[in-house]
Amino acid sequence: MKHGSTDQHAVRVEPAAGQRPMSRRDALKAAGLAGAAALSTGAVSVCAVAASADPMEDLVAAAKAEGQLTVIGLPHDWCGYGALIDRFRARYGLTINELKPGASSAEQIEAIRTRRGRTDAQTPDMVDVGISFASSARKDGLLQPYKVSTWDRIPESAKDVQGYWCGGCHGVLAFEINADLVTKMPRDWADLAAPEYRNSVGLAGNISSNQAIQSVFAAGLSAAKGNIEEAADQGLRFFANLNEKGNFVPVIGDADSLADGRTPILVRWDYLALGDRDRLGGTTRIEVIRPRTGVVADVYAQAISAHAPHPNAARLWMEYLYSDEVQLIWSKGHCIPTRFADLVRGGKVPVELRETPGQRDLDQYDVDPVFPTLKEQEKARDIITNGWDDIVGVKIQCLPSEEYLGPMSFNSSMATRSAGS
Repeated sequence: MKHGSTDQHAVRVEPAAGQRPMSRRDALKAAGLAGAAALSTGAVSVCAVAASADPMEDLVAAAKAEGQLTVIGLPHDWCGYGALIDRFRARYGLTINELKPGASSAEQIEAIRTRRGRTDAQTPDMVDVGISFASSARKDGLLQPYKVSTWDRIPESAKDVQGYWCGGCHGVLAFEINADLVTKMPRDWADLAAPEYRNSVGLAGNISSNQAIQSVFAAGLSAAKGNIEEAADQGLRFFANLNEKGNFVPVIGDADSLADGRTPILVRWDYLALGDRDRLGGTTRIEVIRPRTGVVADVYAQAISAHAPHPNAARLWMEYLYSDEVQLIWSKGHCIPTRFADLVRGGKVPVELRETPGQRDLDQYDVDPVFPTLKEQEKARDIITNGWDDIVGVKIQCLPSEEYLGPMSFNSSMATRSAGS
């Protein structure tokens, strides 16, 4: 595997304190000047490229000189990331090093923090995290700014004003249900506490993941009747009650645990649930239900590490993600891309994709989702992560399938495991 350049060779384009964030054109101009200087002095630099008339050509050349991109926390089934990675690799000829596809937002940020100053294959160039995590990482000096060429066509609410992070797409939390095992469908958060759902409700992540945190927040928002100030505290009480009743299953849920019955009801982003429904349609019958209250949507942000060993490859990846092409691919993958309205206005969206992707797949969209502000997310994250152990009192862990006792039966009023429990 070809690794990237060392710090002494890489062309850095981070702004000095007090300077405005560097745009794509500024970054490429700097790379071109550095290349010219290197040629005039006889110095050799892996990022030294001659400036061309097309800024994108310069960026591609600089990225190819680095040779590699290291990403973290990109499961292949999230918004079609597997296919996107393959397309990027084939188009630009870069080695894509994938670290911990299932890493939580907190784990991704910690990887930047602990790997700073290193340039090996375990050092990420990019992260893909909840925006509250991106905001905290920016404050800690762990990110570098970069504005893609489509920056002006991205909604203000989905990006950091100085370019330190940008949100690519969003989804809404929903109930993903194994309809082969669950006969009575829950329609709202309060339904999950019913006795027929004993040993059945799971979260798709541990409590350091943005998805799990937002799930707790959404349940609390429902319990608090829409009061955002009370949502985090109420969410902890909601899951403490589920745990006390024996309804909460403290394992990290996924498509496998849903199919085999470990977590036959999973709280998950709707685009992931809909993707599971597509993939497992021939073997497992899946229902995707949006709750009637506590309807929460969230944007996932992409950001470049301040210590990225391959900064130009990271910028090229950002350009790729926010291009018309990839935004439309995300739409086909059940995600709602940030630039969807912009693409519709520009007449670039095929007829079959002109409806909001979620509305095309779910019919329970009579209530607009709540997009918590950055401040609200940061507050909720701190309350939920700090209060989970004391209030809910259970660790969410991975459970190998071989340790599972068997699928659950929901033919009676009380759920029981087929192997006994």
